[in-house]
Amino acid sequence: MSYTVLARKYRSRTFEEVVGQEAIATTLKNAIATGRVHHGYLFCGTRGVGKTSMARILAKALNCLAAEAPTPEPCGECESCRAIAEGEDIDVIEIDAASNTGVDNIRELRSNAIYRPARSRFKVYIIDEVHMLSTGAFNALLKTLEEPPGHVKFVFATTEPQKVPATIQSRCQRFDFRPIPTELIASQISRIAEAEGARIEPEAVRRIARLANGSMRDGLSLLD
Repeated sequence: MSYTVLARKYRSRTFEEVVGQEAIATTLKNAIATGRVHHGYLFCGTRGVGKTSMARILAKALNCLAAEAPTPEPCGECESCRAIAEGEDIDVIEIDAASNTGVDNIRELRSNAIYRPARSRFKVYIIDEVHMLSTGAFNALLKTLEEPPGHVKFVFATTEPQKVPATIQSRCQRFDFRPIPTELIASQISRIAEAEGARIEPEAVRRIARLANGSMRDGLSLLD
């Protein structure tokens, strides 16, 4: 059996599991519970602080098949939840803007967005490192953001929000993910090491947590 890296194996599956971003998780849960989910979100923050994990959890909350409507507590077990967690759901499209920067990529997105989701309530587009899109791609994306189909939601993630045009930002709800405090990273590392049956000295835990520099993913990579 192939080895699964710790950062992937212990990736957050629920809003409660996203370490250090409780305020954002609470705000999103309240939006879902009250039926006030925006059509576009911009998740900003340094690498490894939970942006993409939160985007996937939001997608699961919107499309969980075990609930009759969007739910702040997706089951995590239905076909949709499992596929989203693996990044393989047909209605949740993850795009890496670093390798899909051109206007043709976004035009294809626009042409596909008009079609209703195959099995879910919403078609969710998660665009990582969105700041790397070209000017033409941003202009094409803006047209969809101005008049989005009711069945489409966008989640943009970026480590450099200052490079995202104001016209795009003004049509999204922005959330700034803060660097994760060292003590929270240390606590998570200790918990995962115990779950893995590994013995680790407290000083080693503290050193890894400091070297992670606010990034949970970097901390787990160092633990690996």
